[in-house]
Amino acid sequence: MSIWKRPGQDTWSYDFTVRGHRYSGNTGATSKREAERTEARLKEDARAQARKQAGQSALGLTIGAAVSRYWLETGQHHANADSTLTDLAWLERHFGKTRLLASITNQDVAAMVASRRADKVAPATVNRTATARLRAVMTRARDLWDEPVPRITWKNHMLREPQEVIRELTADEETTLFDALAPGYRELARFSLLSGCRMAECLDLEWRHIDWHGEYIVITGKGDKTRHVPLSAALRALLWPLPRAHARVFTHVIRRSSANHRRGDVAPVEEEALNSHFARVCKKAKVIGFRFHDLRHTFATRFLRATGDMRALQLILGHSSIETTMRYAHVTAADAKRRMDAMSAAAITTETSTGSSTGGSKHMK
Repeated sequence: MSIWKRPGQDTWSYDFTVRGHRYSGNTGATSKREAERTEARLKEDARAQARKQAGQSALGLTIGAAVSRYWLETGQHHANADSTLTDLAWLERHFGKTRLLASITNQDVAAMVASRRADKVAPATVNRTATARLRAVMTRARDLWDEPVPRITWKNHMLREPQEVIRELTADEETTLFDALAPGYRELARFSLLSGCRMAECLDLEWRHIDWHGEYIVITGKGDKTRHVPLSAALRALLWPLPRAHARVFTHVIRRSSANHRRGDVAPVEEEALNSHFARVCKKAKVIGFRFHDLRHTFATRFLRATGDMRALQLILGHSSIETTMRYAHVTAADAKRRMDAMSAAAITTETSTGSSTGGSKHMK
């Protein structure tokens, strides 16, 4: 308790902070125990007043208020802010705006997961858009907003995610695919293939993020984490000739007029248009079962095959854990097996050849 006696006084004073506001004064109590009780009561009154000013009930923060505050403080600044807003809106609809955050139990979280699964989305999507998002809101409420948040065993609510299939672009597929991609989209896809960057990271790339002299590119990825991707000779050759018509690097020429653009305008490549164009081109080029994200997988497998440096790959891809990068270990394992098979085949050929030669000599004798 933050209480003390001022020099020359018989009563105890208090000094505490609630949500950034400082409260201080005299408790009027002469005993320490009574002063502590008075301070506790004053602190609770201050919290209640703060909740009232924030539009909360006396029992705590509502889902609606929590979601709005989370969005204003951090959600709107996420790299994929639109996705964050969609997830928060879903949580608000599911629980209801007036539901108290403090009333959410493990049973409620389990019911939420079941409801999200009923939308027929993948386990990874449930984990990311519902469970992890609610956890982020409740953790912030507990740690930063001084809210009475219940204890949730989050690990028990995370669905098991099937291991992602690593799809690598073959040389023939690469030629066919890139020949079919339209200008603007082609350069963006090539950048992903040469850097291992995710779609959102490519779309958000701005010229100011490229340090031509330091030879690196500043990439902001998942969780707003920043990393430096080396500006390789191939990336420099790709990026340097591109027009500086916009703050964002990857642009295309508008072919049809719309409410936002006229025909012939230069505009940044947008996610929805990229997804649509890429899927259409893959189908036309007969590159089956290939997604834009597989360009990142292709970069990773090629890098690991060429260098074998798992740690460097982790840093380039921006993985927080080496275990995530280890998904690509199958590349070196498969290459090692091929080399062993080739060695064995060569040894068998040599033995057969030697045996035949020896046998022939004995026959001649």
